[in-house]
Amino acid sequence: MKRLAKPHQNDSFIKAKRRVEALKGFYFNVLAYCLVIPFLIVVNYKTYWEFKWFWFSAIGWGIGIGFHAYRVFVRNPIFGERWEQRKLEQFMREEQNRSI
Repeated sequence: MKRLAKPHQNDSFIKAKRRVEALKGFYFNVLAYCLVIPFLIVVNYKTYWEFKWFWFSAIGWGIGIGFHAYRVFVRNPIFGERWEQRKLEQFMREEQNRSI
């Protein structure tokens, strides 16, 4: 006989799956950075080395990776899940109070 999962177990699984997907996306982003930036350096070196334009891509993408890492690894970001949960509960209470 098949057991039904408890609701909080299902939520835990969904949260864990989202976290794994976010982590996988971050690692793919870092891998792409490690492959593309050296390629751009080579292209810059072969074409016009006097102006090192690859730094724009390297620094810009690096900042993006920093934000991505913050989103993935910081458990309690400013507008994280706890904040969302508090706001949802607040709005639900306000709506319930209006309907009474």
